[in-house]
Amino acid sequence: MSAPTVAPRRTDERPHDTESAEAPVRAGRGLRIVSWVAIVLIGVLLAALTAAIGGGTGPTDTPLDPTSTAASGSRALVRVLEQQGTDVDVVHDADRLGADPGTVFVDDSAGVLAPSVARRIARTVPDVVLVTTDSAVLEAFRTRATPAAQVESDDTVSTASCGIPAAGSARRVSTTGVAYSAHGSGVVRCAPTGTGSDRAWGLVQASTPAGQVTLVGTTGAFRNDSITTAGNAALALGLLGGDDRLAWYVPTAGSTDAAPSLGELAPLWVPSAIALLAAVAVAAGIWRGRRLGPLVVEQLPVVVRASETTEGRARLAARTRDRTHALDTLRIAAVRRLGRALGLPRSAHVDEVVRRVAAATGRPADAVGAVLVGGPATDDRSLVGGARALDELEHAVTRAVAGDAPRASRPTDHTTGPPQPEPPTDPRPGGRP
Repeated sequence: MSAPTVAPRRTDERPHDTESAEAPVRAGRGLRIVSWVAIVLIGVLLAALTAAIGGGTGPTDTPLDPTSTAASGSRALVRVLEQQGTDVDVVHDADRLGADPGTVFVDDSAGVLAPSVARRIARTVPDVVLVTTDSAVLEAFRTRATPAAQVESDDTVSTASCGIPAAGSARRVSTTGVAYSAHGSGVVRCAPTGTGSDRAWGLVQASTPAGQVTLVGTTGAFRNDSITTAGNAALALGLLGGDDRLAWYVPTAGSTDAAPSLGELAPLWVPSAIALLAAVAVAAGIWRGRRLGPLVVEQLPVVVRASETTEGRARLAARTRDRTHALDTLRIAAVRRLGRALGLPRSAHVDEVVRRVAAATGRPADAVGAVLVGGPATDDRSLVGGARALDELEHAVTRAVAGDAPRASRPTDHTTGPPQPEPPTDPRPGGRP
């Protein structure tokens, strides 16, 4: 097939095609710019609305917030304590607890308290009421307790026989909150949930170097929405109203009492290195994106030479080491060529091709079938051997079709007389004598 000739372009022709192709490109670029500007404006508007809505000073949803009147807050408990003569002092710094803080309620619901500050409180404060799920803080207070389960139900449980006086006087409290597993001697456990090996406790009391700590998992007894349920109020007032002064200690993230975060523990050069790597990644993305350039319009269909397609598929088969697929491809092509050489139609079954090849070459049909329809190629040697056998079989068929293959003579019948010359035969395979 000769290569198509391309007529030289006349020098007086104007590039109307180039101008018509650039117009849609400019229109598409303008549409993308407008889309990005709209997205940025929408994002700024949403950020402004979020700041306006969330910038109010309404009640927060922080659990056990002593100043919040929300359902999860504890403003109602603080008012009752103040009415009973207990001075409630909300502090966020352990240094403000003073030498005689009375009862200290450590509200570490956020889990930010540093274990070193917890050990200092355990050494200096005789009466601590603790709310936390941090294992390091629990170990610092020597509670011998670990969080076991989160209790979401509104069930109540009897505490009449509990060894904690405040729980015993409450007689029945809610179990909403956290349940702990506690072991060891000298630990008082109350408000059980679960059965058998799943048994956990909502109240745990243990000794500290300075006195005692009461771990409260039944935090529903302190909430505004459930303090009036069963004996929750009696439990809360008994735990927090035993002294004239109550220090409601709430450690906050980022303060000196908070445990250091991962960013604070990292060296000073790490944030700079991360920012530099991010800048490099953005620059590389822009560089690679600009390097690709605009899209090029290509006339279709594109003519690909058969040799390139064959070489590409061969490279894929070699890369994946799919020898069986490569040998099957050679077998299919050989079957088609042999059928065409023997005058068979394209729809001829492979069994028919095997029979005709065996008749033309004088080889057993089983041997021909083993070559054309064989087993898998397990290694390179079997692949090369299979390809060589196919090539040899095709040469044998070509010689047979051309009349170069020797023919077996008919046996002589000695009973009827002298041997007779053989009649001429049709050189074509399957021809009649």
